[in-house]
Amino acid sequence: MDAKEAQSELNDLIATLKEGQKGYAEAMTDVEDADLKDLFKKYAAQRASYITELEDQMYKLDLKVDTNEGNNTVAGTVHRAFINLKGIVTGKDRHSILAECERGEDHAKEAYENAKKFEGLPSELKSIIDKQAQGVLEAHNEIRDLRDASK
Repeated sequence: MDAKEAQSELNDLIATLKEGQKGYAEAMTDVEDADLKDLFKKYAAQRASYITELEDQMYKLDLKVDTNEGNNTVAGTVHRAFINLKGIVTGKDRHSILAECERGEDHAKEAYENAKKFEGLPSELKSIIDKQAQGVLEAHNEIRDLRDASK
C-alpha cells in the first residue's frame, strides 16, 4: 500500500469515528435513561480519543489528515445511521435507540475490518488500529446486548 492509499484509508476511518462521536454526543443529550446517557458519553469520549490517536500517527508518518469531512461514502452511511438515530431518540424508545446505535457500530466495525487489511503499515500504527478495533467490537457487543435485553 502506498502512502496515498494509507492516507485515504486512515481518513475514512477518522471520518467514521467522527460521525460516531457526533452521533453519541447528540444521542446523549436527547436520551432520558441515565444509563444510556452515561454509555453514550463514554463512547463519544472513546471515539474522540481514537481520532486523536490516529491523527497523531498520521502526522508522525507525514500523512495529510483530511479536514473535509463527510465526502466519502463510508462517513455518509454512518452519518445517515446517526441522523436516523436523532429521529428515534426523540421518540424515546430504548430498543429503537439501541438498535440504531448498533447499526452505527456495525459500520464502525466494518471500517476497522477494512483498515486491518492494510498492507505495509508501520507496526505501531497497526497495533493502534488493532487495539481500537477491539474497543469498537466491545462497544458494538455492549450496545447489542443492551438492545436485546430491552425487548
